[in-house]
Amino acid sequence: MARVTSHPNGVPSWTDLATPDPAAAQQFYGELFGWSFETSPTNQPGADYIMAAKDGATAAGMMQLTPEMAESGMPPVWSTYVTVESADATEAKVAPAGGTVLQPAMDVMEAGRMVIMADPAGAVICAWEPRASIGAEVVNEHGAFTWCELVTPDPAAVAQFYADVFGWSAMDAPMPGVEYTLFTVEGGSENGIAGAMKPPMEGMPAFWGVYFNVDDAEATVKRAKELGASVMMEASPTPGVGTLAAMADPQGAMFSIMTPEA
Repeated sequence: MARVTSHPNGVPSWTDLATPDPAAAQQFYGELFGWSFETSPTNQPGADYIMAAKDGATAAGMMQLTPEMAESGMPPVWSTYVTVESADATEAKVAPAGGTVLQPAMDVMEAGRMVIMADPAGAVICAWEPRASIGAEVVNEHGAFTWCELVTPDPAAVAQFYADVFGWSAMDAPMPGVEYTLFTVEGGSENGIAGAMKPPMEGMPAFWGVYFNVDDAEATVKRAKELGASVMMEASPTPGVGTLAAMADPQGAMFSIMTPEA
């Protein structure tokens, strides 16, 4: 298994889950993706952080969705983190670019420093300044983070925000039946580092979704159903991309899977 030792500036590098039932989530994702888990105490009582690993390499994180978070309107959710050189410098770019800082730059013990922000359309995304933790140590293989995608009413209207904050460039990359925007960044993959599209139905709020790589999308959907997931989109071949599916875990957090085209 190839290990990742660093992530370029401006590249999405981590995802974690806020869930009302971390124990149930560990059982679900452990069965689905083959993850093992280790709980790390934080400096906040009752807010332990759970690291998910594939063969000893960090793959994702989990934490408790507290009643206070739920009361504020936060649902069970997978969040996207983008590597930056400086969390504080990134925070300073958010408001001038038309976004909102939801959580100012803060230290996460020795692991790193982070900022939580919303783009002008309200989609929430995080910035991660790595210290002891680079983010994901394994990507783009079964059970690992592989892609993130912005669902927003007008991708062109928010593209400048991501250019100003993360240095991203946006380009049209049409797919069958879908107007698709591809984000790229200097130092990132030439095939893009994230995507954006309009929501499949009107009225959906803007959000960032995450994809996990799987060896067999159809088999993974079947297993997810057995484990209590709700499937929003069955495994569907997408020419030039692979086979995709979208679902919600038993606690309601949405995520997608992808088996890349051979």
